[in-house]
Amino acid sequence: MSAAAVANDDNDPPIFESFLKGIRRDYKMRLPLYKSDVADGLNTQCLAATCFLFFACLAPAVGFGALFGSVTNGAIGTMEMVSSTAMCGFIYALTSAQPLTIIGSTGPVLAFVATLVKLAEKMNVPFLPLYAWTGIWTSGILLASSVTSASNLVKYLTRFTDEIFSTLISFIFVVEAAQNIGRSFTNPASSFTKGLLTLIVAVSTYFTASTLRGLRNTVYLSKGIRNNVSNFGPTLGVVAGAMIARWAKLSQGAEAVLPALTIPQTFATTSGRPWLIPIFDLPVWARWAAFLPALMATVLLFLDQNITVRLVNNPGYKMEKGRRKGNMLDGMHADMFIISILTFLTSLVGLPWLVAATVRSISHVRALSIFDSAGKLKSTIEQRITGLSIHSLIGACVLFDKPRAVLTQIPTPVLMGLFMFLGTSALPGNEMWERIKELFKDSKIAPKERWGAVPKKCTVLFTAIQIACLGAMVYVKESPIGVLFPVVIALLAPLRFALEKTGVISKENMDILDED
Repeated sequence: MSAAAVANDDNDPPIFESFLKGIRRDYKMRLPLYKSDVADGLNTQCLAATCFLFFACLAPAVGFGALFGSVTNGAIGTMEMVSSTAMCGFIYALTSAQPLTIIGSTGPVLAFVATLVKLAEKMNVPFLPLYAWTGIWTSGILLASSVTSASNLVKYLTRFTDEIFSTLISFIFVVEAAQNIGRSFTNPASSFTKGLLTLIVAVSTYFTASTLRGLRNTVYLSKGIRNNVSNFGPTLGVVAGAMIARWAKLSQGAEAVLPALTIPQTFATTSGRPWLIPIFDLPVWARWAAFLPALMATVLLFLDQNITVRLVNNPGYKMEKGRRKGNMLDGMHADMFIISILTFLTSLVGLPWLVAATVRSISHVRALSIFDSAGKLKSTIEQRITGLSIHSLIGACVLFDKPRAVLTQIPTPVLMGLFMFLGTSALPGNEMWERIKELFKDSKIAPKERWGAVPKKCTVLFTAIQIACLGAMVYVKESPIGVLFPVVIALLAPLRFALEKTGVISKENMDILDED
């Protein structure tokens, strides 16, 4: 077989491979670089990324923890979520083949768990044992998919799917922040003064982070200062917002006290239950019946994990460790293997299931990007130190009093400003977003984009279809059938190929618009 044929086979593998082949390949390429994964993380840019992502990972963990506590009636709450984030995130950073991916809980997982609570009520069985058995089945299916390299299915996903999914997650972050700020004006327990202060603090955090992050592309100060200030921009934004809130509290008194980050004071389960779930309290028939919801959970975790890792592996970030040139599948099988093990462990002790979190992962990669003098990305710092440090700090907040006491002084509006920054900072480079903006530009003077050779009507149609898909995903996610959200994601790939097959968009134009 020729070298070209071998290369082609590597970049277009079969959907299933022989037992453990994909996992062995991933670790064979990555493990020899473990020493450099440590050494390359010892620099100021990684320190800045750690500070930024610590807040960016802790805030959603606390927020999702409160929501989990609400939908599960306290069976799984903030302590379980923060503990799961710290433990699973640390293990993932230590053992994965793509350590720049950040794992966390997601909205679709929350919607699925809420549905599982209702299912337990209808089946008249205890929720936590049902959750555990569903997770055990899910972990088994994910394990089977990892050892057979089933993540190769991701080769059928394209930029079309990536852009819609990425835009959705950014949308969720921005809308969640806006709704939280809006509630400060409408909540009867609040006041107009607190609402206005909430808005000022959140916007100040956002604009400080955004402005300082963009300093790298200006001509002010020296290159070294510009880069360092830019790297620490989001962290400085958090500090600025917290200082404004602190000043208002000192000068205006109780009228200007804003709600703050809430972290449990003791290391114990939210409801006081034992950590280990009594899985054998579930009737035998229900243990087998749990396989059915596990199928849906598997689709959800499989797609969430692999789509995000595919976005992280984008060749545009110019990562080289443990990967073949242009290959976006490398690392996925080993990472899915780790996710299957973590899903099994968290199911036994009633912790939330975690998968690759899109916005946090993309923000992590961009925080580690290195740019040339023209502002173009030239490489990414590939290492494990930031992931290990971020989740060690989150673990310290769970276990130790002093870090917890400091963090409970940070007002919630500061974190909402950071949420807005996370959501909007993931949009640049997303061509769906660029085409949406293009709809409002004067084509006579606007710079020509990569897809400029495609007729404008075709570009508008392609973008409109993506927007419609985004709207459908938002609708399903927020509806009573939110558990079917992963099915909608799975249908995006067939839809893309149907558009080309039926001639709605010609192959020539699709090749340009959907080019990876």
